[in-house]
Amino acid sequence: MPFISKLFFSPVKSLSFQSTTKCEIVKNIGIKHDRVIAFTRNADLEFSTVLKKDSSSRNHKDFLSLKNTPSLNKYSFYLKNNKLTLFSNKTEIIQIDLDNTNEHDLLCQKLIDVEETIKEPTYLLQNKEFPFFDTTHSKETHNTISLINMNSIKDLSSKLGSEIEYQRFRGNIYIDNIDPWKERDWIGRTLKINDVEFAVDTHIPRCIATNLKPKTDISTINLPLEIKKIYNHSDMGVYLKAKRNGIIQENDEVFI
Repeated sequence: MPFISKLFFSPVKSLSFQSTTKCEIVKNIGIKHDRVIAFTRNADLEFSTVLKKDSSSRNHKDFLSLKNTPSLNKYSFYLKNNKLTLFSNKTEIIQIDLDNTNEHDLLCQKLIDVEETIKEPTYLLQNKEFPFFDTTHSKETHNTISLINMNSIKDLSSKLGSEIEYQRFRGNIYIDNIDPWKERDWIGRTLKINDVEFAVDTHIPRCIATNLKPKTDISTINLPLEIKKIYNHSDMGVYLKAKRNGIIQENDEVFI
């Protein structure tokens, strides 16, 4: 029986992931605290206000991400008790209280100070009701949770002849004890974990952010291209949509 081996959420859209042992699932939204924050890119204050409130106006290019700003892969964010901390390796750079909007600007300025690739203006946006999911701009796949089969990654590593770190795929739910690529047969079906139901929505196409070695801004492989060469697709994992509220945690079994 497949089971959850690892759980993550990403407090900041398209950037670092935070490990956890238990997640609260919110119907039609996803994992609580996942992608509730975003940093704008080349957006003025007026448009940033629109991006915060209107999810249909959002596009990848309007936000800082590893795809457009790979240097951010050297940093990580940690969210706890509505305080957001920026780290470089294990060294704390700055911590802010998200309830204090004046401190939002302090964090944005710190990002600009430490990374010359980030240009002014950049704004911190927060929206817990309509988080900044990578799929928000798509009507077909709106609020989603990513599920990845660890054995699919191991199969890819075997065929490439070198280890591909699971962190490159920045998934929410990693499962084990299942055949490689079996998750691709689940599209359109219902998945159940600890009485929480999910619709298995679509495959996850991979972008150039997966080329980055974890915790660095160094591209070591063209991973989407290599996956395409081997499997005739560039996917890794599937998107889930939460159909019920509930709790999931490490070692929970996965039923399809």
